[in-house]
Amino acid sequence: MPQPRKYETRALQQAAYRRRRAASDREMLAQKRLPPLPAIPTMPGNMRWKAMIEQAHTLLSKAAIEMQHYHDDRAELWQDSTKAEDLLAKIEQVQETMALLSTPVL
Repeated sequence: MPQPRKYETRALQQAAYRRRRAASDREMLAQKRLPPLPAIPTMPGNMRWKAMIEQAHTLLSKAAIEMQHYHDDRAELWQDSTKAEDLLAKIEQVQETMALLSTPVL
């Protein structure tokens, strides 16, 4: 036995889907604490882009701190190894990226 119809027409079903998608997108943006894009598509989303760059800078900063703590907590023998050198090179790359993000783009 088929299920009873929830929507009268396919158009109503599609409209409900679009409403659910829009609500889901708004909720996801709210969770990320990002401002929405402007309602007019030809306007730049400077506030949103700035917030995204600030979040990226924060994440990179936390990663660099954790990596440095990891390096500092290892034994002196490990700190003289090639793995430690590789880690220090990665930390340096992260810090360079942070410096690039710090320069005003917007």
